[in-house]
Amino acid sequence: MSKKVLIATVKPFAKAAVKKIEKIVIEQGYELILLEKYEHLSELLKAVEDVDALIVRSDKIDSEVLDAAKNLKIVVRAGAGYDNIDLKSATEHGVTVMNTPGQNSNAVAELALGMMVYIARNCFNGKPGCELKGKKLGMHAYGNVGKCVAKIAMGFGMDLFAFDPFIDREVIEKDGVKCVGSVEELYSTCQYISLHIPANDKTKESINYKLLSRMPEGATLVNTARKEIICEESLMKIFEERDDFKYVSDVAPDCKDKIKDKYEGRYFFTPKKMGAQTAEANVNAGVAAITQIVNFFEKGDTTFKVN
Repeated sequence: MSKKVLIATVKPFAKAAVKKIEKIVIEQGYELILLEKYEHLSELLKAVEDVDALIVRSDKIDSEVLDAAKNLKIVVRAGAGYDNIDLKSATEHGVTVMNTPGQNSNAVAELALGMMVYIARNCFNGKPGCELKGKKLGMHAYGNVGKCVAKIAMGFGMDLFAFDPFIDREVIEKDGVKCVGSVEELYSTCQYISLHIPANDKTKESINYKLLSRMPEGATLVNTARKEIICEESLMKIFEERDDFKYVSDVAPDCKDKIKDKYEGRYFFTPKKMGAQTAEANVNAGVAAITQIVNFFEKGDTTFKVN
């Protein structure tokens, strides 16, 4: 009996990505089911009833969905972040959860640098701005995206720093990036901070007043991670106290209206989360997801398991 693979995406993959996924599915003798732009949870609950594998993007997979998916063995999040999937419930249901790390990294990194240029040049409003060359940029976490940010920023002539307690100093410094010993040192040193930490119980609201107040004059915080890692009360306090502070993000905070009312020219928010929204990243993540599913079923490969 062939395996059934469901792609369930409110924000659909590009057609090129779906075609490549479909080609791999057909070659493997599996069956592909497509659920795109669905509006109601009931549509997803119906679609997962008899599938063996599920590919999602930012779609929420919780205990209700897992209860409905009686045959489900694996869920792959096409992207790096997986906070939209209930890992505890998946484990209780005997479902393996994977992500596709690195596939969106360059797209996210290019967006981070693009937003830095945009805000440094006063949102291209015709008034004089400043250059990135010679400025200190700190990567808060030095995973796949952080490394890509560093590589691109090096071309701008920025002075690079990173803090990541999970990566050896030698690995960071081999890339020409200075490794600092604490998160406090990173924020005290760098005018630009680029956030690449996940959203979890330890990191939610961890970007707070204590850290932000340490940043040097001309501070810019760049968030291509998750909005939940920002303490919004602290964010508003820094905006109020320091007219040199700027914030750019590809996911708008809940307090965005207050920021827009008071701090024109000191912020930029994309209309929706845009980090992985490139044709290349879309294809890369989709192909990686189906490849991991095939390897899981055919070889027992759990390399990218996160639960």
